[in-house]
Amino acid sequence: MLCFFIRLFAVIRYESVIHEFDPYFNYRTSQFLTEEGFYEFWNWFDDVSWYPLGRVVGQTLFPGLMTTSAVLFYILNFLGFCVNIRNICVFMAPLFSGMTALAGYFMTKEATGGRTEAGLLAALFIGICPSYLSRSVAGSYDNEAIAIFTLTFSFYMFQRAVRTGSILDATWSAFAYLYMVSAWGGYIFVVNTIAIFVLALLVLGRFTSRHYVVYSVWYVIGTLFCLNIPFVNFGAVMSSEHMGSHFVFLITTAYMAVNYFSRLAPPGTLKFLSKLLITTTIVGFLVVFAFLSLTGKTYWQGRSLTLLDPTYASKYIPIIASVSEHQPTAWSNYIMDLHLMSFLAPVGLYYCFTRLTDASLFLGVYGILAVYFSGVMIRLLLVLAPAACCLAAVGASTIISSFVPFVRDGLAMSEKMSLKTCRTYRLTKPAVSVISLIGFVALLGLGYQCVRFVQHCVWTSSMAYSQPSIVMSQQLRDGSRLIQDDFREAYYWLRMNTKPDAKIMSWWDYGYQITAMGNRTVLVDNNTWNTTHIATVGLMLASPEEKAVPMLRDLDVDYVLVIFGGVARYSSDDIAKFLWPVRIAHGAFPDKISESEFIGSRGYTVDESATERMKNCLLYKLSYYRAGEITGGSDVARNARIGVPETKPENLREAFTSENWIVRIYEVRKPKNRGGDFGKVGDKKLTFQNV
Repeated sequence: MLCFFIRLFAVIRYESVIHEFDPYFNYRTSQFLTEEGFYEFWNWFDDVSWYPLGRVVGQTLFPGLMTTSAVLFYILNFLGFCVNIRNICVFMAPLFSGMTALAGYFMTKEATGGRTEAGLLAALFIGICPSYLSRSVAGSYDNEAIAIFTLTFSFYMFQRAVRTGSILDATWSAFAYLYMVSAWGGYIFVVNTIAIFVLALLVLGRFTSRHYVVYSVWYVIGTLFCLNIPFVNFGAVMSSEHMGSHFVFLITTAYMAVNYFSRLAPPGTLKFLSKLLITTTIVGFLVVFAFLSLTGKTYWQGRSLTLLDPTYASKYIPIIASVSEHQPTAWSNYIMDLHLMSFLAPVGLYYCFTRLTDASLFLGVYGILAVYFSGVMIRLLLVLAPAACCLAAVGASTIISSFVPFVRDGLAMSEKMSLKTCRTYRLTKPAVSVISLIGFVALLGLGYQCVRFVQHCVWTSSMAYSQPSIVMSQQLRDGSRLIQDDFREAYYWLRMNTKPDAKIMSWWDYGYQITAMGNRTVLVDNNTWNTTHIATVGLMLASPEEKAVPMLRDLDVDYVLVIFGGVARYSSDDIAKFLWPVRIAHGAFPDKISESEFIGSRGYTVDESATERMKNCLLYKLSYYRAGEITGGSDVARNARIGVPETKPENLREAFTSENWIVRIYEVRKPKNRGGDFGKVGDKKLTFQNV
């Protein structure tokens, strides 16, 4: 109940509304699945996204989230609860947060050899951890809504299978892994964490036939399951991200073969054969991997290369580097999202490695890997959250159990109990008294920090992570709140005032919301599968109007939607992120656009010192047209004067501007269908090919 209710601030303040951008696509696909059925969903070709290319939806997503929502929808309606799919989507993440807390309880209990108190602390920490709250408040209908549960549960099931050595438990672990694969692309972390754990067992000399049975069953069945997820398919066999699991399976098989032959061959021959077999396995795998890499049959995904080399995306894939959640993590983010656990988790990690068991080693390996990857990409703090919570619970439990005996004896003031403690720990009575006092202070401090941690979690859930991006709120000087609902206002206008087949061009950030709420066709959206198409949109926004309009017409664009915050002090508008569209466009069209054309003597500005290319580009005109009339010629978001306050688009007509001027929509004027003006802009006839 605690996990569920702490995530409801967004609903209380903003009503039942879906947050962010990607969740709107997930909601739209879930709605389609419940209305049309799974077969139609699996073969759905979406012709209102990525115009004119379209998208085969069922084959290009992880279906776990939508399938879970649909199953829950069918069950509730079968039982007589008339709940619509939107409310199921809104409350899906809070519902699964409680299940994640249970999975964390069992995983921590497994790692500590059955210590219930550690498991209970882990469940509490996971239930209110700010890092997990950021993706699981009501309305956060993204893949992570169920993926963190599936990740934690997959790890627990594998821990359990390793302890029992049962083929049945290993099979159940593979089923949990299947759910993870169907839910989120982060399943790559699961498969490689398990592979590294098994390799660590091998290096530490702890690997036995029990581990081999569990890993081989999990690996074979899990890989077969992956092949049945269309978006993964043969990537489970051929992709570079899976090569680590293949290697560990081969090397453990070779190791077990050596153990088997040790009973049959003489010692001298055995030593030679073992070296030969293991060396052949390693060299053979490396040769095959090198051959597949050189021939292009296997390769690393861009995000994977970014995790291995944090500078890779900024150098070669600007569309990945442009996403804020793909940036490196600052120390302040760790304190904000983990708080007390940043200090308790190292204690738990020390405990795991000093009192080594298979389960504690697994938790330690998971924690170390999660810390590294979370430092590379801020989004992966979410993967670190369960590990940090479990390790922090182990650390807190260790501290409490270490000091409680001394504090209990000191408070009891019992001579008999004090003598018993002295004999148990081989200490003098004054030493026991001093340790009792230190323990009391330590426990008091830990309790105080835990109370502050709970307060911090409630504050972050209420203020930091419960504000949907589609509805903005600002606090005025008198303490009242100003609600800015420009996005929904604009999407409603699109749905009610444009033709059903109208094509909308905007930057890819808003594609999912336009198709889901505006019910209109978009050129690009948040799937970002076609970089060239996105680069084309960036090129149009960055081109002068006389060059951009022919491209708009070639792509049948009817309306252009831009986000502008210069009036409402909205700092995350298209002007603020404009250099990223320029960089992405430069990657596809290096001879037509360059970032240096938009950087003036004073850097990237919008005032009089802005470059001529900046002042003449389409986005500048669409953003600042008539804005100076409201602000007196200033851009209040950037605290600068507008370089060309009287700028005006010639071939686009202002169709709609939201109440706070955040969303602006322009209609592309159609050319005359008679006379010599067809296809012309000004005095020059242009086409997309010669721009």
